[in-house]
Amino acid sequence: MSRYYNMGLEIEHKYLVKNDTYKPMACKRQEIKQGFLSRNPERTVRVRVLDNKGFITVKGKGHGAAHPEFEYQIPLDDALQMMTLCEAPIIEKTRHIVMDHGNRWEIDEFKGGLAGLVIAELEVPDEDYVFPLPAFIGQEVTGDPRYYNSQLGVHC
Repeated sequence: MSRYYNMGLEIEHKYLVKNDTYKPMACKRQEIKQGFLSRNPERTVRVRVLDNKGFITVKGKGHGAAHPEFEYQIPLDDALQMMTLCEAPIIEKTRHIVMDHGNRWEIDEFKGGLAGLVIAELEVPDEDYVFPLPAFIGQEVTGDPRYYNSQLGVHC
């Protein structure tokens, strides 16, 4: 869910994670299962089950770190039924929430065929926001379509 909301605009930086020093820093862990009803880069539609809550998200094509995003909670049963309509693969991951210098990092450890991939995301209030990088942060992959959740596992 968007921490910062600006008329449906999400500004998010994405990084590969280079070590597991984030694990003891995590204040919360969440189990996530998600699928895509549409992977069209112009408009993706995602269904997600996060800790027994359902969500549907529509994302538009972005530029750099910013893209339009609309996310709504839906009944869990609806999310589970919609998941059966999603294109393969269904993505499963554990999300670790880490607070660092007042910033809320979401670190996703992927499972199944994506096991070993760990990505950190930071949502920011505007594109000029300056933030320190924690020690676990590696290469920035913001804007690299290979690391969009909608594309992960599709070309394997």
